[in-house]
Amino acid sequence: MSDFEGLDLQAVEDQMAADADAGGSNRVVLGVLDGSEEDDEWLDMIEDGAVLVLDVDGDLNELASGFARPVKESGGELMHFRGFLVVTPPGVTIDTGRL
Repeated sequence: MSDFEGLDLQAVEDQMAADADAGGSNRVVLGVLDGSEEDDEWLDMIEDGAVLVLDVDGDLNELASGFARPVKESGGELMHFRGFLVVTPPGVTIDTGRL
């Protein structure tokens, strides 16, 4: 029996459409936070519902100063973890329970 025989692709597509309708982008964006991107570009991605995982190349406070406060004020979260900055949009929680 194939692993795919019981897979209901229509149900998967319907769930993806429902997730998109709920405002999530279903995107995780990997990038480098080094000052080469404008703060507005990061903010636009967060506003579109993307989660950012950014490799920090430089002073975190300086590099994130232009977008950290708007993210927090909108209900998003930021967390520095092992050299990366994880940024989530409102409604997406960073679970640190396993650290």
